[in-house]
Amino acid sequence: MKVSYFPGCTLRNKARDLDRYARASAEALGIELCELPEWQCCGGVFVSARDEIASKLPSVRALIAARDEGRPLVTVCSACHNVIKQTNDAMQHDTAFASAVNAYLAQEKQPPLPYHGETQAVHYLELLRDTVGFENIKAAVKHPLSGRKIAAYYGCMLLRPSKVLALDDPENPALLEELLRALGAEPVYYPQRNECCGGYVALEDAESARKKSNAVSNGAAAHGAEAIVTACPLCRYNLVKNGSAVPVIYFTELLAEALGVKENVDG
Repeated sequence: MKVSYFPGCTLRNKARDLDRYARASAEALGIELCELPEWQCCGGVFVSARDEIASKLPSVRALIAARDEGRPLVTVCSACHNVIKQTNDAMQHDTAFASAVNAYLAQEKQPPLPYHGETQAVHYLELLRDTVGFENIKAAVKHPLSGRKIAAYYGCMLLRPSKVLALDDPENPALLEELLRALGAEPVYYPQRNECCGGYVALEDAESARKKSNAVSNGAAAHGAEAIVTACPLCRYNLVKNGSAVPVIYFTELLAEALGVKENVDG
């Protein structure tokens, strides 16, 4: 199976592990991640102002490229997925916004066909759950993570706004825990698994960000976790920067380890 793939800027530098383990794991599961030939930064955040389109154009172009390839658009970074999914929803349901975007794109030297949200925007975790299936992943595991107590950390951007992202229950998600079980690990439940790490207040109020990050990592450790897994580069950065009580790794690394391809990536 082939899907269009948007890696995003951070996966080219600080979050290289998130990307390279995702690629290796997808290949092991029979999925080809076809990176878009040309892509730009997603914008990093979805600006809520309805009359602001400039920062959203890269996401629209990525969605158009996937549409023209006839494939869903897959992202693995929580922030990229959040921006692209919200932009796609705006193109589907906000007529004024969609008209302004298409009018802007029509001025290009080789304008694309008008876009109205035809592409399916999918997070890598959804691809694992809904396309591959956790039972098939379990069957593909070569090195079960038996005895490993792992805490899933969702953060904010993977789940909210819930009506648009529609990934999982925003108050009681289960997607990462189901994946961990398929890999043979024991999921650790703790109160802060879907709370904010403080990432978006880090520059304005570093102390508040530190408290939020420490609440997450300390909560996971207090409930017996030996590690935390996340899909968000910003969450991982903040947890580690603020002295996480346990290691913080990307879910794709655990997936690659269980599938027996991590050693190939690590060289």
